[in-house]
Amino acid sequence: MKPLVLRLLMALAFAVATVSAAAWWYAQRPLELAQPVVDFTVQRGHTMRQAAAAIAAAGIDVSPRALYWIARISGKAGRIVAGSYEVHRGVTPWLLILKLSSGDVSQAEIRFVEGWNFRQVRAALEGNPNLQQDTAGLAEADILRAIGATETHAEGLFFPDTYLFDKQSSASAVLRRAYAAMKQRLAQAWEARDPTVPLASPYEALILAFLVEKETGRPEDRGLIASVFANRLRIGMRLQTDPAVIYGYGEGFEGRLRKWHLETDHLYNTYTRAGLPPTPIAMPGAESLNAALHPAQTDYLYFVARGDGSSEFSSNLNDHNKAVNRYQRGSGS
Repeated sequence: MKPLVLRLLMALAFAVATVSAAAWWYAQRPLELAQPVVDFTVQRGHTMRQAAAAIAAAGIDVSPRALYWIARISGKAGRIVAGSYEVHRGVTPWLLILKLSSGDVSQAEIRFVEGWNFRQVRAALEGNPNLQQDTAGLAEADILRAIGATETHAEGLFFPDTYLFDKQSSASAVLRRAYAAMKQRLAQAWEARDPTVPLASPYEALILAFLVEKETGRPEDRGLIASVFANRLRIGMRLQTDPAVIYGYGEGFEGRLRKWHLETDHLYNTYTRAGLPPTPIAMPGAESLNAALHPAQTDYLYFVARGDGSSEFSSNLNDHNKAVNRYQRGSGS
């Protein structure tokens, strides 16, 4: 009996070694791809068997059964990470398993542009095919609750920047990052502010920053634009800034500001109401936020566009009217 058992054990060991060698050879063999680059997605909650099937269905010439067993034998079958993956020619079954178990997911990006309002932010999110659209159709208040925001108005709360994210991340996760980035930038800027600025809170700084953003044609004018608004706030003079008026009319604004727009009172009409508008009206950039909290030291109360992107600044109404005649009415001095 002993020689028979020994022979059986030797045969079994040889079979295991043969299968292991074959499996290892297969695991290291480059796979054929339907295209030079193939993307596939492992959904949350998928098992290794389901992941292997998705990989094969995406256009990677791999045996789902073999891929599963290689992962199982190596102890990595229970460690796969959900997400979107990108593979190139030369990938092997073993490299696929390492990608899945390490969470080496592919990334995409989205850009939020300085000056965008929240409608434009939502449009960018909903138009990005690499995001899970968990905010589409939600009311603004519901979105703010979902990202942990304490504010009730979404405008201006998100920092304009380019954000990288793992494909198939949620739209709310991207918004949460942009919200946290703005909170951090705003807190840092407020801490370092000029103590003489006539602003009562970081939120007021955010409101003023976008007015500076929208009214500035050339970067070097930001501090001067901010000084006009700061000087007006100090003496209780109305800000009379067109972008706020336009925002108050919402999507119904037809594109041309007329006299009756300026005379019709609403919450954002800075011609009929003193002080800042009640909320930001879009996303300011870091430079405009800095200008709002560190305005130039001037006595300017007025500015008018020269037509080349720059502005003419005046300290009194008489000089301002002359500048308006010169640059906007074409009547000379």
